[in-house]
Amino acid sequence: MKVLIVGAGKLGYRLAKHMVMEDIDVTLMDINSRILERIDDHMDVLTIVGNGLDIRILKEIDIESYNLLVASTHSDETNTVICSLAKKLGCKQTIARIRNPEYMEQLDFIKMEMGIDHIINPDLATAQAMEKYLLKSYSFYSDDFASGKVQMIDFNIGNHEELVGKNLSELKGFENILITAISRDGEIIIPHGKTYLMDNDIIHIMGKSEDIEEFNSSFEFGVIHKTIESVMILGGSNIGYYLAKSLSKSKIAVKLIERDRERAQELSDILDNVLIIHGDGTDINLLEEESLDTMDAFVGATGFDEQNLLMALMAKQSGVSKSIAKISRQNYIKVIDRLGIDAALNPIYITASNILKFIRGGKVVSVSLLLGGDGEVTEIIVGKDSPFINIPLKDLDLPKGVIIGAIVRDGTVIIPKGSTGLRGNDRIVVFCLTEDLPTLKRFFTPRRGGILSELWNRTKGTRNSIDC
Repeated sequence: MKVLIVGAGKLGYRLAKHMVMEDIDVTLMDINSRILERIDDHMDVLTIVGNGLDIRILKEIDIESYNLLVASTHSDETNTVICSLAKKLGCKQTIARIRNPEYMEQLDFIKMEMGIDHIINPDLATAQAMEKYLLKSYSFYSDDFASGKVQMIDFNIGNHEELVGKNLSELKGFENILITAISRDGEIIIPHGKTYLMDNDIIHIMGKSEDIEEFNSSFEFGVIHKTIESVMILGGSNIGYYLAKSLSKSKIAVKLIERDRERAQELSDILDNVLIIHGDGTDINLLEEESLDTMDAFVGATGFDEQNLLMALMAKQSGVSKSIAKISRQNYIKVIDRLGIDAALNPIYITASNILKFIRGGKVVSVSLLLGGDGEVTEIIVGKDSPFINIPLKDLDLPKGVIIGAIVRDGTVIIPKGSTGLRGNDRIVVFCLTEDLPTLKRFFTPRRGGILSELWNRTKGTRNSIDC
């Protein structure tokens, strides 16, 4: 598969990195030669200094030979035109990043008239993720798979006496759930039965939704006893706008603080049932005047990570139940769990997840990047003709960084064991370290001579030798 990414910003870089790990042939185009030089030093991609609007360049690189173009420049209009040009020149599929709220009501028309196959809006996707999180009953991060039947959660165990200092085989209350990974001091550990838990480990758990609920109640982690009824949003960015608009429709009282007077006035004109406050949201006196301590939730949605993190922490210390920050810098990912806020959401990871889902298509239902982009959870539908059907998982020799955490079969969730075999049309939720993505892709993409054939022949040979 050949992919052209136009725009080597944070999203373009992240997408290229993940695609390269999946053995996709990536070309990265940008007008900034310095950025491309740095990328050349760290990534095996073809880089081109040029403008995606230049038809001559598109023809020179033989754009008709590309399976996909992703336009991720900073301009919505530029992205739209690039996709249209590429499609008319023979590119198979195109994806455009469009963020302007004014275009959201016209997406179907834009896609049809401009030849765009898929449109992504990082701000809207991030706001939707925030709303989903706020309306959850947990105060830690969680994500849903298999239409809500399976959940993955992660949280800091602190110094919980029932967990710290014990190996996984000794833990009680974990019979029906699976610890897929442990984050410790910025490192990721794929655990086994003899792995010991330590103070402030972040454990990532997968299981049936009802078992997660029971686990949450048993250990009294992150229980919220009241419904979210009031939310304070810091920053009138597009994310703040989308979130405030959606929450107000859900009858939640929203206060939005915006520093810029003109933007505050604009938001006041277009947002119904939202209290817009013009002021400095980092001024603790203003927050106290606006009764921060009575809020059920706080969201930092400015364009500055430091402000979002600091004020989210301040809100948490003021007694706010849920506190979220929007962040963009990857180097903050490793320290977030130490700050005490409930969640930090990165629009780049959320958007990349959506694009990867579109690219993989077919049997891949959902993709969620996590662990600072070092891992992901993928929901896959097993094909009826897959050669590994009915083979015990323990015999598939999966890398230790690939863990099948749950199987949904005929509407029933199964937490698999080594003796469990897969069947056609099973929905499986797979945790995978980024470094093992190529193996995962080969595993669920049958082809002659690929890893499936090797595994099948190896297993078949073992069985034959046993039969003899």
